[in-house]
Amino acid sequence: MALALWAAAATTRADTVPPDISSMQVTRTDEGVFLSANLQFDLPVQVEDALRQGIPLYFTAEALVQRERWYWSDQHLGTATRYYRLTHQPLTRRWRLHISNTAFTSSGTGLALGQTYEQLEDAMAAIQRISRWKILEPAQLSSTSGVSVQLRFRVDLSALPRPLQMGVLGRSVWNLQLSRTQVMEAAP
Repeated sequence: MALALWAAAATTRADTVPPDISSMQVTRTDEGVFLSANLQFDLPVQVEDALRQGIPLYFTAEALVQRERWYWSDQHLGTATRYYRLTHQPLTRRWRLHISNTAFTSSGTGLALGQTYEQLEDAMAAIQRISRWKILEPAQLSSTSGVSVQLRFRVDLSALPRPLQMGVLGRSVWNLQLSRTQVMEAAP
């Protein structure tokens, strides 16, 4: 009996993907600095249940660009933030994803790109794939020597409804945070 329980626990641990940012690329062109990355994470069962109950879930991706300096603290070159809002519409059984460069307010979604998906997996795949996101204007970066880009991705718990915020405090299952830093290659 104990062996069967251990085998079942090992299989469930093997199925979950540890949160990670893979294949992060930072490219500089004449139009600016662009970031592409693949995020790997699974939504915990409690979070997925809350989504299916109609509670919107908010994600935030933030890119910080800094130049390393040996004589002082690092020079902050710029920050770009992207906001995601994922909702489930129970009547139509569809998932709605809004992506915006400005934070969502209680008065609405503001200016945002909206997309509808049939399956949660498709909506999550859209969130987990960041492609050619412009994080810096060309004038903000004179040279790439010593420049690093840090990508941070998290669930925005402060955007949840107030009663749910109280319930998720101290629960690590809701605390999804990914971070990765990459140094830019010097331009040839």
